[in-house]
Amino acid sequence: MKGDGRRQPVVVTQLGKRRAVGVGFYNGEKEVDGGSCGSQRFLSSSFMDLLQAYKDKDAGDGDDQRMSDNSSPDSSPPRLSIPPKSAAPKVDDTMLSLTVADAIANKSLTKPLDPTQHVVAFNPTYDQLWAPIQGPAHPYAKDGIAQGMRNHKLGFVENAAIEPFVFDEQYNTFYKYGYAADPSASAGYNYVGDLDALKQNDAISVYNIPQHEQKKRKLEKKKEALEKEGGEGEEVDEVEVENPASDAWLLKNRKSPWAGKKEGLQGELSEEQKKYAEDYAKKKGEERDGNKDKGEVMSDKSTFHGKEEKDYQGRSWIAPPKDAKASNDHCYIPKRLVHTWSGHTKGVSAIRFFPKNGHLILSAGMDSKVKIWDVFNSGKCMRTYMGHSKAVRDISFCNDGSKFLTAGYDKNIKYWDTETGQVISTFSTGKIPYVVKLNPDDDKQNILLAGMSDKKIVQWDINTGQITQEYDQHLGAVNTITFVDNNRRFVTSSDDKSLRVWEFGIPVVIKYISEPHMHSMPSISLHPNGNWLAAQSLDNQILIYSTRERFQLNKKKRFAGHIVAGYACQVNFSPDGRFVMSGDGEGKCWFWDWKSCKVFRTLKCHDGVCIGAEWHPLEQSKVATCGWDGLIKYWD
Repeated sequence: MKGDGRRQPVVVTQLGKRRAVGVGFYNGEKEVDGGSCGSQRFLSSSFMDLLQAYKDKDAGDGDDQRMSDNSSPDSSPPRLSIPPKSAAPKVDDTMLSLTVADAIANKSLTKPLDPTQHVVAFNPTYDQLWAPIQGPAHPYAKDGIAQGMRNHKLGFVENAAIEPFVFDEQYNTFYKYGYAADPSASAGYNYVGDLDALKQNDAISVYNIPQHEQKKRKLEKKKEALEKEGGEGEEVDEVEVENPASDAWLLKNRKSPWAGKKEGLQGELSEEQKKYAEDYAKKKGEERDGNKDKGEVMSDKSTFHGKEEKDYQGRSWIAPPKDAKASNDHCYIPKRLVHTWSGHTKGVSAIRFFPKNGHLILSAGMDSKVKIWDVFNSGKCMRTYMGHSKAVRDISFCNDGSKFLTAGYDKNIKYWDTETGQVISTFSTGKIPYVVKLNPDDDKQNILLAGMSDKKIVQWDINTGQITQEYDQHLGAVNTITFVDNNRRFVTSSDDKSLRVWEFGIPVVIKYISEPHMHSMPSISLHPNGNWLAAQSLDNQILIYSTRERFQLNKKKRFAGHIVAGYACQVNFSPDGRFVMSGDGEGKCWFWDWKSCKVFRTLKCHDGVCIGAEWHPLEQSKVATCGWDGLIKYWD
């Protein structure tokens, strides 16, 4: 075949990782069109194909050597080798590997912790931490219970919801009979303890004693009681004991509570009991007598210190001088001390000038005395009024000055005659009066108002001595009473930090003023024009309220700078209304300008507290002050 020069087609199959089919022509000596040299021997066996498929990469280089040169045209037709295919779906190996990794991790998470290891390389779960200890016992948990689950020295005790009565019943039954119901039984009644005693007593509890057993025990107790009392111990019939008409019932109830009281009654009272009964009846009788002798009783005395009570013309010593009149309508601030009155052995709590003229000044002392002093002439004490057993709290003149009121801590209110020093009337409710006032109307000078420590404002008729009205709305002791609106109304302040406005004679509040920022106001004064009220507030300021219908706070006017916290320092106006003045806790007297609200002048008046300050009604530049040092000073 080499030498015939014919060109024969040859089919070549290359086996390996890449299979290719080539068609070429063989001319005996060289390959044409990329065909394989020589004749090709075809392998029909599939086994050989598989062997060829797993050859190395270099198998393709030796394909020429593995092909046979002795191919013949008479051989079997050529066959193509097709790669095998699988009907199973393709599986992603990545997900399989992740699933295996998760299974390994979960196994480590559910594995109980080793109690002996000191370091945990991952975050254990709650179940792992609270799981019982596995394997050999831990030295600190001998019973195999984790430390966190132990709530008792013997292990873990579960809570059980049992009614107190049921628990007490089973507890007492167990200690009496030796058995009790098992609380852990899910259904039915299972018992623990002495089962023989359980059968013998028919499973009764201490609270399920049969009725005949109860009666038997009662009879036994009664027999024992009768034997102790000395009885013969005879058998007692149950029916007779229950019958009230039988002797057995009477014997049984001989020591009843009522019988014991009857036996204990005495025929006559002892001397000590009689004395106690008399004192008690006397005390009760005093309480029923109304207003009589409710305050401390003290004899009323008065001493005149002047030369004579009447002058050569027959005029009384309290008569004002004829030439006393206002010299100027314009007021000035005082600068210097002109006189000092000293006579009280203790502090002075209040001073009042004689109405309209001011030729006398009345003072109330903590030494329980009231003194009246001359202002114009000698400057001496004219009369001393002694009728209180304790300190005098407040004083008040009537309109003409011929009489005045005093209120003392001895719970008495006394109505004095200024000239003679005699007590006209005495009033008391058994409570301490803090402020007293007469109605300013000339036709109502017989009506007395008093603010009491029991939160009431009591109204008396001086002529009859009877209480005609009580104003009871405050929640604390009443400190001030101030008449406004032509004396048709009055304003009261109290320790309850409020102001209340009343219609005179009607015990109903027509205006109630109470704000969260308000403090107690122990002193209130009326402006000369009657349109404003100055209230001394215990937060160291003076507040101004309108006396019109709404009684509003004037926020533009506020006087401050002084220290009055804790002291009922009196606030007052000059007669022309241009100045406001007040004492303070440091012994100073402060003067403010009414329009600008600025401090005009400050005077150092007393060593202790300057509790009271009064402007003279006629001499416009003169002021009197009083303090707890027992002095009354006159300034010009």
